Amino acid sequence: MTLPKFIITVDGVLRLGMVNQHKDLLKPGDQCIGGGYYHIDYASNRILLDRSSYDFGRPKWHLLDVLKVPAAYRGFRIVYMYDDHFHDDFNVSEELTIVYQD
Repeated sequence: MTLPKFIITVDGVLRLGMVNQHKDLLKPGDQCIGGGYYHIDYASNRILLDRSSYDFGRPKWHLLDVLKVPAAYRGFRIVYMYDDHFHDDFNVSEELTIVYQD
């Protein structure tokens, strides 16, 4: 069953897609530093990221300064929501430099 999943690569690439497993989003040579699930909230122009990848764990945001996002998502604010009641939501759009790619 395909679900809306995302991964972050060590090169700072955000990759989203409807896949069975997070590893299905990898391209040759990619090293994944976490992933999870996503939901696009069109009413608030946000991409909401949450949970974690079974294989790769939660995104390791601290390893990145720049996040490369597909140009189709320009104008959306990106937020990662922790589900552990210990962490505040991580406002990716404010904490990292976002670079849009075609």
